[in-house]
Amino acid sequence: MKTRKLKNVIVHPEDKSTEFLRPIYKKTTSKRVFRKGNSIEDIRSQIERSDRVMMMGHGCPSGLFNVRMFSGAGGLAISCQEVELLKNKPESIYIWCNADRFVERYELHGFYSGMFISEVGEAKYCGVTATQEMVDESNNSFSKIVGKHIHLPVSKLYDRVRKEYGTLAETNPVAKYNYERLYLR
Repeated sequence: MKTRKLKNVIVHPEDKSTEFLRPIYKKTTSKRVFRKGNSIEDIRSQIERSDRVMMMGHGCPSGLFNVRMFSGAGGLAISCQEVELLKNKPESIYIWCNADRFVERYELHGFYSGMFISEVGEAKYCGVTATQEMVDESNNSFSKIVGKHIHLPVSKLYDRVRKEYGTLAETNPVAKYNYERLYLR
């Protein structure tokens, strides 16, 4: 059976420290990518017309940080203001620190992360002893694996990521920490 093509909206604020996430959507077709210089109204309009929304970068329980991305969005690019639009997008992807608290608070659906170590300072904060090489290996492997399976429905994407990233989690403490905080709802 052929998988239906999704119209994808990617919200990934431009930030050097999260560039490792680009392989997730690099090969995705039928997409609109928002990195900087857009209005929140334009993003909301595109979300409304999309099948899947991929949101990634730095964030908190209240949403995805703006990081100088959009005019009129305040400190968050994705917040409670977008919840009603996202409720109709069960194939969405939420990858930022504490996205789990956002997704669960608003009863959203998709593939999402909890606290996600992407820097040595975050590893230290989370009590994980890690080198830059361990962090880089985890970051790059995660993005490559998600990107390889991004065309799948989120339930299958989740299964594949858990299996493949789980292999790295057996030897890499950063990947182990992140692996334990990947969810499907």
